[in-house]
Amino acid sequence: MTYILLALALVLLAVTVLGKVRLHDWWIRACEFPRLQIVALAVITFVAALLIGQGEQRVWIVAICIVVLVLQCYRILPWTRLWPLQVQAAEPGNEDHCVTLMVANVLTSNRNSEGLIHQVRDQQPDLLLTLESDQWWGDQLDVAFGDWPTIIRVPLDNLYGMHLYSRLPLEEAEVKYLIQDDIPSIHGWLRLPSGDRIRLHAVHPRPPAPSESEESLWRDAELLLVGREVEKGGYPAIVAGDLNDVAWSRTTRLFCHVSSMLDPRRGRGMFSTFHAERWYLRWPLDHVFITEHFTLKRLCRLSAFGSDHFPILVTLCFRPSRKDEHEAPEADGDEVQEAKENIREGKAREQDDK
Repeated sequence: MTYILLALALVLLAVTVLGKVRLHDWWIRACEFPRLQIVALAVITFVAALLIGQGEQRVWIVAICIVVLVLQCYRILPWTRLWPLQVQAAEPGNEDHCVTLMVANVLTSNRNSEGLIHQVRDQQPDLLLTLESDQWWGDQLDVAFGDWPTIIRVPLDNLYGMHLYSRLPLEEAEVKYLIQDDIPSIHGWLRLPSGDRIRLHAVHPRPPAPSESEESLWRDAELLLVGREVEKGGYPAIVAGDLNDVAWSRTTRLFCHVSSMLDPRRGRGMFSTFHAERWYLRWPLDHVFITEHFTLKRLCRLSAFGSDHFPILVTLCFRPSRKDEHEAPEADGDEVQEAKENIREGKAREQDDK
């Protein structure tokens, strides 16, 4: 049994180290996802070694588990209540400066539209962004919300359809295909009741997975391209969607540094949205990132409705006068260069594959 525990500890260490390797292969990038699960297994292995381990192998098992726990917790802790808030709480009032956004990956094959529609009616968001929504989903949503002032429809059968319903004006709205010609994203200027305009980017890049893409390069390039646009524009912005990446990954950290965007979950919790049915395989995949112009009034994960994702709801308040209260991340020279290379390689790879 001691040797089995040692083998398990070595596997956990190997997965932990692989997550730090700067390669785009899907199986390497996948090592960044199950940090919580690795921590749980490391704790179990550690305790088992203390109880039933023997000899020198017991010492090695304990030492390896401690290393794994330190490395994993270093990445996980910012998304717990043990960490300082990255986005400050909004003060009461100022409703005209606030916007509520619901993000829901519906799962194309899921047909429980009423489960989502009920939650939208209950929560009354200003914007509803659905992902993986095909024509069937669009038809159901149109029946319920077809009278909303602004609707952007991109129904697709390839798991990358998108629909955006907004009670607020969305000006200069356009659908773009930033890296791949079958992966859409929605961009526009949201007009708040106060009259302020903020930039909205709705994205759903292709994940690194055997059935989708052998590499994370296209996902990384799309996220970083949006991030660089936000940083260069210097405007107040929201980036929302299923990023097919976890909050603590190298790519998401690079995105935040390049864009100087903030994660409202830091210091509040993980709000893991995937997998809705398998509690033991759960991590934060659906995201809302903001620039330092905003404070946070509400953030919550909503109920499951048949999709493999939970919906997530966030209420943001446009308060540029409080931006000095936030410490926006900044990219160093190496990170800027890495982002440029990823974007350039992603675009070139897409052209080569055509």
